[in-house]
Formats: sequence, C-alpha cells, structure tokens
Amino acid sequence: MIISKQKEFDVILRNLKEEDIFIIGCGKCAKKLRVGGEPEVLQMKTKLEKAGKNIIGWTVLSSACYIRSWEEVLTQNPAIKKAHALLVMSCGGGISVISGFADIPAYPALDTESLGGTCCEETVKDQCGMCGDCIIWMYGGICPLSQCAKTLLNGPCGGAKDGKCEVDDRLCVWDAIFERLKKIGKLEYLDVLRAPRDHTRNRRSNV
Repeated sequence: MIISKQKEFDVILRNLKEEDIFIIGCGKCAKKLRVGGEPEVLQMKTKLEKAGKNIIGWTVLSSACYIRSWEEVLTQNPAIKKAHALLVMSCGGGISVISGFADIPAYPALDTESLGGTCCEETVKDQCGMCGDCIIWMYGGICPLSQCAKTLLNGPCGGAKDGKCEVDDRLCVWDAIFERLKKIGKLEYLDVLRAPRDHTRNRRSNV
C-alpha cells in the first residue's frame, strides 16, 4: 500500500490558482488511510468553497492509478469538462496517471511518503525501498534500504546511541534486524558481506 498524507491546506491553496475545481479521490490506498476517500473529498470540497473556490464536482475513482478509460471517467463525470483544474487526492502514481490524460492542470492534495501496508488495523510505513533487487529475507524480513537513514546493507554504522539513530530520532533498524534474525535462528546472515547495489536493477525506463 502506498502511504500518503494530506498536504497542509494553505499549501494546497497556494498551488491552486484556478477558481473552477474538480476534486478526484482514490478508492484504494488513500481511502484506506482516510486521506482521499469520499469523506475526505467532501471535507476538502467544503474547505475549498469556504476559501472562495468554485467546486464544479467531485468523484472517487476505484483506483486513481488504474484507469481503464479516461473517456469513461469523463462520461460519468461530465462536470470535469467545465473545470479549469483538478485536485487529486491520491498518491503520486495516481496524479501522474491522471495528469497524463487530463487536458487541464492537476494538483496533488497529498504527499506520498513510502511503500507500506496494514496489519491488524495498524498502518506500517517504510516497508520497501523498491530497489529492484530484493534480498529482504537476509535481514529477517526488514528492509534496511527503506528503514536505515543511511541505507546501509552491511550492518550498523556505529553512530547509534541508546538504540537511536544519529541522523534522526528513529530507532536503529539494525537492532530490530539483529533481534529478528536471532528469533528465527538465522544470525549467520549477518556474517555475509553484501556487494554494492546494482542500480541498473531499478533504473527508470523511458519507454
């Protein structure tokens, strides 16, 4: 699941210069995180109207990053054609897809933070660094690329103090990796030195 959070409202207003706005929400990740489902879209509509914007209409797509037909979206939401801008309440993937088809500016209402998931109603962030070369099993199922501030793959840097990272206030993920490997009886994985990452594995294609 893509983890996103809503931008500060004053930031949204600062970006959104146009007056006639159509709001698009997302029925997948943003809905589950309560940042882009119907209640949040309606709240945004109310706030924008109070700020003097003319809300032409709104919709919540089943998945903003997966649109079978933009013509179908337009047919079901003809008011979009009267709008001068779109405000998209989805992750960066969703707004990128919508921007590619829309003939008017599309602005993000959310900031995309990380790739995560949910378990037992708890949202967990920074679960994957999307490196294209996954060896997470060697870290007990914990991704150091996404959870270590220095993206270290060969153990802790030695700068942690009282279990806290020296870069920020997060707990040193290497403590968690050690405990997880100890629990599953695989501490020998810590003796294996990893070669520098092959960045060609996750290079972006121009196709």
